[in-house]
Amino acid sequence: MNSALTEVTPPAHAPRILLVKTALDGHWRGISVVARALRDGGFHVILGGMITGAEIVRAAIDEDVDLVGLNIGGHVGVAERCIAELRAARPELPIFCGGVIAPWAVKRLKALEVEVYPPGSTLEDIVGAARRLTQTTTAV
Repeated sequence: MNSALTEVTPPAHAPRILLVKTALDGHWRGISVVARALRDGGFHVILGGMITGAEIVRAAIDEDVDLVGLNIGGHVGVAERCIAELRAARPELPIFCGGVIAPWAVKRLKALEVEVYPPGSTLEDIVGAARRLTQTTTAV
């Protein structure tokens, strides 16, 4: 069996992370690599694909996630609306963002108390942030 195709099964108590794309771009490599790194890091990852803010909120509630990761794809306004909808439904839920994010957009997202991981961020930093952000919402 090719080890690159081996399924990584997180422990039963693994923190749950919802990863979604907030824009209709066709770039999946980044979110796929991050999803794999988080799975390898012991998280249960739900990959939501390209869905609307209301669908993100519904998935976060239905899947009882501990963290939401938004892949922005350069559309900060869409991400800000998604963040507002998530905060209205689950104010305690931590959120982090990645993808193509302009420096001015990084500042706007950080002002919303969202952690931001633009291109060039390391997988170790992203997994470390997920561990830190889920410590307050789950008993690991």
